[in-house]
Amino acid sequence: MTAASTAIVIGGGIAGPVAATALQQAGISATVYEAYPALSDGIGGDLALAANGVRALGIIGVDDAVRAIALPIAGQIMSVNGRGLELPGLDGVEPMQMVGRGDLQRVLRDRAVGAGVEFRYDKRLVAVENTATGVTASFSDGTGAAADVLIGADGVRSTVRTLIDPDAPGADYTGLLGFQGNADLDLDLYPGIMTFAFGKRAYYLYWRTADGRVTWGANLPSKQYLSTTDARRIPAADWLATLCETYAGDTPGDQLAGLTTEDTLQVLGAIHIMPPVPHWYRDRMVLVGDAVHAPSNSTGQGASLAIESAIQLARCLRDLPDPVSAFAAYEDLRRERVEKITRRGARTNSAKTPGPVARRFMQTVMPLFFKLMNFEKTIGPEQRYAIDWDEHLSVSRA
Repeated sequence: MTAASTAIVIGGGIAGPVAATALQQAGISATVYEAYPALSDGIGGDLALAANGVRALGIIGVDDAVRAIALPIAGQIMSVNGRGLELPGLDGVEPMQMVGRGDLQRVLRDRAVGAGVEFRYDKRLVAVENTATGVTASFSDGTGAAADVLIGADGVRSTVRTLIDPDAPGADYTGLLGFQGNADLDLDLYPGIMTFAFGKRAYYLYWRTADGRVTWGANLPSKQYLSTTDARRIPAADWLATLCETYAGDTPGDQLAGLTTEDTLQVLGAIHIMPPVPHWYRDRMVLVGDAVHAPSNSTGQGASLAIESAIQLARCLRDLPDPVSAFAAYEDLRRERVEKITRRGARTNSAKTPGPVARRFMQTVMPLFFKLMNFEKTIGPEQRYAIDWDEHLSVSRA
């Protein structure tokens, strides 16, 4: 007997459609409610899917569709003051896949719809009523919906998180603003080689795409917090001037900033990281994805962890007899893993704006550090992680 037969999923980004599809696969009817009026169209820049995330997508049969629209990252380079060092990889692990957020969301939505999931847009959650037998969601347009459980996949500014716990922490600001641009620049790079560069004033990364252009992402230090909406109120020309000033003298950062145009610059706003969330669930409500664990972009694991959690949650609801035991098992399966990766990302963030002395030190010790670092021990458990969908969970094992 499953813990639920119907589910409301709040949020149509990444975790929401994956959770809904996995729930349908588990025999639980799911409907996705999204606050925005339509599916986002290319907003949000590119994101990385690690091998563990792509492997998890295979459980719901969408991994090949994602590979078809993604750029495999065949190698990675760390660069300080223009001096690069090739990073070692993991044997037998497929490359990271870079994919546009909007493209990924479309593929996940199409797969969910094909599995029987209904999407309802312009539905902003305002309240939830829990009873002993179900949950009712109320939306800002005056409509409502009822189901056995409600899943909050509504991102770092999660409404469901505050409904579960009014004292729950919000997302922390990393002190960095995100940007993505494209530049017609002839760099001596094979397509899919990603470089992580520590410039004189700020960190950036770049890679050559299959069409020969270079895509780059900037992490701009900023004491002022700016949401995506606030950051986009500032003209793109002003941001380009700031980026040109910030990366002046960096190679190739100054060229990347100088060759990016207003129409190819994506302003992404504040980069967040979620602190540990004390309460992942209450009554018949539970959190998944960035609503409960959003590591910084430094980890390359944010989307992959959201996908994993969505599938593990569906598995727990499939196998366990009531929502509380299912939610407890889900948290037990996920908390240690996601918080460990989040801590790694926080350490990386602290190194993104080294001063002149620190940069010289990094340049000196970096080759020795990577020579001595055990990548299999450090990164292997993250990327080799696999969910056994066919294994049945029990209360005692969970």
